This record gives sequence, structure tokens and C-alpha cells, in this order.
Amino acid sequence: MSLLFRDAAGPSLAPGGSVLCVGAFDGVHRGHRALLARVRERAAALGCAPLAVSFEPIPRAFFARGAAVPRLAGVREKIAFLTEADTRLLLLRFDAALAAMPAEAFIERILVGRAGAREIWIGGDFRFGQGRRGDAAMLRAFGERHGFSVSVMPDVEIGGERVSSSAIRLHLAAGEFDAAARLLGRRFAIGGHVVRGQQLGRRLGYPTANVRLGRRVSPVAGIFAVRVHAAATGGQRALDAWPGVASLGVRPTVDGGGEPLLEAHLFDFDGDLYGRRIEVEFVQKLRDEAKFADLDAMVRQIDRDAADARRILRVSACAQPASR
Repeated sequence: MSLLFRDAAGPSLAPGGSVLCVGAFDGVHRGHRALLARVRERAAALGCAPLAVSFEPIPRAFFARGAAVPRLAGVREKIAFLTEADTRLLLLRFDAALAAMPAEAFIERILVGRAGAREIWIGGDFRFGQGRRGDAAMLRAFGERHGFSVSVMPDVEIGGERVSSSAIRLHLAAGEFDAAARLLGRRFAIGGHVVRGQQLGRRLGYPTANVRLGRRVSPVAGIFAVRVHAAATGGQRALDAWPGVASLGVRPTVDGGGEPLLEAHLFDFDGDLYGRRIEVEFVQKLRDEAKFADLDAMVRQIDRDAADARRILRVSACAQPASR
């Protein structure tokens, strides 16, 4: 059973001991999943609890002090991916107090006291504690004192490339969505609830499902061929990879730059998505966002974008994709 905990202080989450892994887990990619599988395997062998220890915000975002830090997944998606791995999850609030905690205190208070560590698994580049002083060598020294072992997970490579969140972000920024999907283990997607906009797209012949990003910073921006997913809810049918074209950006022609917005136009769709949660899966980038002289020029470009997306997704006009 998967359980979520947020507080660093409190009683032991695993009185019988745990096999745990620690990391930021941005995107929960194929390397992370291999690590989680190893933790489950070792926990079953030792008869104790599997546990993942992670942080929100991720440390690199906290230390960026307001600068944009692209994320592969939002908090909700990260929690879902980690709990789907059938582990307990200690998702620590990464704040000034935790950032200032000495590595030795992190081991004793959190990994031993809170998480009940009997075996700890980390990535080769994992560092922790104030000044990033904590590493595998420090963990092993404390393990001799507290009775836990430490293992470093070997790198996972796909097609000769090391799987890492930074490598995936670089692929996405370069528009290399297939390469990113190979490392991620699925296509990059952004999810959220559909909100009402200015209805401009509907007036222009391209109604859109709008998703606000909130605090999340996307690693991609521009115009894309996409597929949209949504679970069945309230008597409304599910959407299974419904093809469309999407814009993610600040809409310079309409708003002159502002809050980033994800706008997805679903081809030949007749339905109401307001309030529903959707996942927009990015298939291919068509172009960068641009500012047009007027709305007529913008619509002509949208016509070309839609035609390009239909060709990429192999969708004929008025064709109806599969739904459930």
C-alpha cells in the first residue's frame, strides 16, 4: 500500500525498518523507476518497508531564488508516479530549515529516526545536507554506527545515453521529443484542469482547452502537435490520445506577454472539457511562438499549424479518433 507523508519530524514511518532511496525524482524517469524497483525487491527480501524520500520544491528550484527552473513533472504528477511504484513516500518540504540542516543531522533525524533505514540506495551523484557535504562515504560511515548499509545504483543507459533529468530537459528544449520519451519512459506531458479563457479561439474557429501552469515552469514553449488524454468522469467519456494542436507560451499577439498558458485545440471534437483534468502529450514541435501583425495573420498561421499537426498525427479532417 502506498502512503504519503510530508513532515520531517514525527514517529518512525517504518518501525520494522525500511529499504529507502533518496532523490529529487523530477519526472520519475526510467532511471528512477529502476531504482524504485530495486528498493521494492530488496525490501521484500528483508521483510521491511520500501520507502522513497524526496523533496518539494526540488532543491535546485529552492536555491534558484526565484529564477525559472524547468520541471519534467508537477508536484501532483510526481506524487502519482512515486506512489504508483508501490512505495511509501516521505515528501519533505524543502525550506530554509531543511537547506540549513547539516548532513549528519539529516542522516540521524530523517533517514534513521523518521525513515527507519536498514538499507539506503542512492544515485552516484547524490549529495545532501548543508553545503552538499553529505555523500555515499558519509552515509557508509554512519551506517556502521546505526546499522544500515548503503548502495549506489549503477547508471541506467538507453541506447548508450545515461538517463537523467537534465538530459531529458535538454532533449525537450531542443525539440527532440522522441529522444526525451526514450529516457523518460513515456512521452512528456503537462496536466491540469481546463479553465475558461477569453473565448478568442472559439471566435476564430479554433476553440481551445486552456490549462494554467501555476508555479510550474515548462521546459518547452511554442506550437506543437499533441495528443490529449482525459479520464471518464461524471458521465463524460474518456479521451484516449485525442489528436490536436497546442500552444504553450505568453500569447504575444493577444496579451503582449504575461502568464504562460497551455492552449490545446482538439481536432473535430464536440464536447465540454471545462473543469475536467486533461493530460496534454507533446508529440512534435512545429515552431516557436511568434507575434503577428493582426488576428487575420495569426489565423492563417494557425491554419498551417493545424494542417501540419494533422499530417504528423495522421489525422484526416473530420476523422474521429478512438474514445472510451
